[in-house]
Amino acid sequence: MFATSDGTADMKKYINSLLSGIILLTISINSAHAQGKKQPVDYVNPYIGNISHLLVPTYPTVHLPNSLLRVYPERDNFTSNTIDGLPIVITSHRGSSAFNLSPFQGDLKNSRNVISYGYDNEVIKPYYYQVDLDDYGINVQFAPSHQSGIYAINFSQGSLPAYLVVNTRDGELEVKGNVVSGFQKLDNNTKVYLYFETDLAPVESGTQKGSSIDLKQQSTSGGDAYLILKYPVQTRQVKARYGISFISVEQAKNNLRREIRDYNLDQVAQTGKTIWNTTLGKIQISGTDETAKTIFYTSLYRTYERMISLSEDGKYFSAFDGKVHADNGIPFFTDDWIWDTYRATHPLRVIIEPKMEGNMINSYLRMAQQMSDHWMPTFPEVTGDSRRMNSNHGVATIIDAYSKGLRSFNLEEAYQYCKAGITEKTLAPWSSKKAGVLDQFFKDKGYFPALPQGQKETAPEVHGFEKRQPIAVTLGTVYDEWCLGNIARQLGKNDEAEYFLNKSSSYHTVFNSETRFFHPKDAQGNFIKPLDYRFSGGLGARETYDENNGWLYRWDVLHNLGDLVNMIGGKQAFVDELEKMYNTPLGKSRFDFYSQLPDHTGNVGQFSMGNEPAMHIPYLYNYAGQPWRTQKRVRSLLAQWFRNDLMGIPGDEDGGGLTSFVVFSQMGFYPITPGLPMYVIGSPTFANVTLDLGNGKKFELNCLNYAPENKYIQSAKLNGQVWNKSWFSHEDLMKGGKLELVMGKRPNKLWASEDTSLPPSFQMPVK
Repeated sequence: MFATSDGTADMKKYINSLLSGIILLTISINSAHAQGKKQPVDYVNPYIGNISHLLVPTYPTVHLPNSLLRVYPERDNFTSNTIDGLPIVITSHRGSSAFNLSPFQGDLKNSRNVISYGYDNEVIKPYYYQVDLDDYGINVQFAPSHQSGIYAINFSQGSLPAYLVVNTRDGELEVKGNVVSGFQKLDNNTKVYLYFETDLAPVESGTQKGSSIDLKQQSTSGGDAYLILKYPVQTRQVKARYGISFISVEQAKNNLRREIRDYNLDQVAQTGKTIWNTTLGKIQISGTDETAKTIFYTSLYRTYERMISLSEDGKYFSAFDGKVHADNGIPFFTDDWIWDTYRATHPLRVIIEPKMEGNMINSYLRMAQQMSDHWMPTFPEVTGDSRRMNSNHGVATIIDAYSKGLRSFNLEEAYQYCKAGITEKTLAPWSSKKAGVLDQFFKDKGYFPALPQGQKETAPEVHGFEKRQPIAVTLGTVYDEWCLGNIARQLGKNDEAEYFLNKSSSYHTVFNSETRFFHPKDAQGNFIKPLDYRFSGGLGARETYDENNGWLYRWDVLHNLGDLVNMIGGKQAFVDELEKMYNTPLGKSRFDFYSQLPDHTGNVGQFSMGNEPAMHIPYLYNYAGQPWRTQKRVRSLLAQWFRNDLMGIPGDEDGGGLTSFVVFSQMGFYPITPGLPMYVIGSPTFANVTLDLGNGKKFELNCLNYAPENKYIQSAKLNGQVWNKSWFSHEDLMKGGKLELVMGKRPNKLWASEDTSLPPSFQMPVK
């Protein structure tokens, strides 16, 4: 029972009133349930994956699609006993909140800059958040807009004044009446600005001085600087609305005024719900498996967490040159870890958000133009390009979009930036240095050399912790060169196209024909020995591969999978080796294996469903004429590792990195080679999938003889014509139409098994 001096009757009256309000809001934002049929956003469960298998959990993000403002409770994961204050804005995916809001009742000497709360009765939806801070008897509700948000904070202890503590982790704040404004410093001279106002005027405000407020100090600065707003005894509710900007406090105010014009939290939540339903409704699904629908729409919601639009009233701040620019009608997007998203997240947007994808690519070009070296970004964030991971896969998003018909960006400009990023910047992972001796070696010999075990690193461009990652760099870069060669071919640069396309076959230089694995070589051309494809390479296998072991990188030739089949020994040998991967045990205790390879999670034998380089592997059976095995494997992996529960994501979900695999796989097809405008067919989870392609066009995938357990394709038709191929083209999809699959409980091993049925692969240019 909450403590109060107002008497039992008053307390009961207050609790009943508070509960009634909460119930009414819950009814309002869940009205679709009362009406019967669920809407897409009603299926979203942000709690999926909130307890990690090993590394970083998937946070329950409250936001509108691709919007600047994102929040989630500040805690390590769902097992955390407390939350640290209330979030204002997450400025980087998986990062902590800039600023913080802590409501409080009690003796002010017990207040802090950020208060840790025990909490209960939490409700999280993409467009709404509610929680009880039960130690203090405070109920909180929140709803987001694109660049602003609104809190309703309900206090219960009527005999005590109410306080709001507003914090900046490193910056400045000032208070004037009911308004707090200021900024927080981020990396790379980037600042995020806040304009925060409450519906009630505080009776006192200022900095903290022991158990009282220092009224003379109406501003504060530095690390964890904070101000306190005091509201009178008997205050039952304070509503706070705020705007966020990367340009200025005045722009933050403008953003707030444009989006949230009063203190009607219910209306903001309802608007957010409508936006989410429109967005998620671009893909309509039907079937009897309600859990599968939850997994699908939750996964689709995850793909809209990034990139985020920084455009504010036609202008944006760019950390890539530290200036404010006019966006000229093309929104500026950032916060994208391309190593994670180029495989499936970007290809998904090409289909259902082509205009947005074009804007994102234009944002890449702006970033490259604004940076001094004019290199295509690799890990563009709010604070600039952090150059993390390996390879330069921005080139893949360019050619994939262009090959699928997007024409809203300058391909010549993109080519120059991509070429510079691949040929002028070092290929050494996590490095922004210029090309060095190792890069010249790669240019001459076709592979990135490994260090013999125990040999000291001398190349200055190599990151001390991340190491050379020689196989990951080699395989990733030859794919990038294939992408670059195809762009050159589109531009009529035939000599350059031939050069890069020929170089893209140099994965052969590190293929060990005896073991049929990609095997690191030293600078003398010798395979590193001894070498264990499971365990060699040190922490994260960074001295040989990267994050995953040799079993995963064995299959990472995205641009010429037909050639890889032949290299492994032909179609049956290829299938046998795939099966062997799934059957080969870890070889160590789990704690020992994961202490070395913490990203290599979601294991089925040596296969790791928890990391993006594995996502295409279940579909490789199609290239060996046994698509029934792909159908079986994809369904089993979805059931094993992507579930409607708190541990329902097997690895780090990098803003659509993993969940885009789920969206495609549940629909029944996958973009196995970004840059080739085609999709390989898997096993649809639903009776019907309808994609809204815009301009009145729709693409349908229908399952005849549908049942959740009927995972195997018996026969197929594409637009009424018999279809005996395990793939279809992007053109087939985008012109609209219907793919009909007759499903069954047991495989038809003959369907799409002929050589003429196999998905296309890259062919070498004729010299």
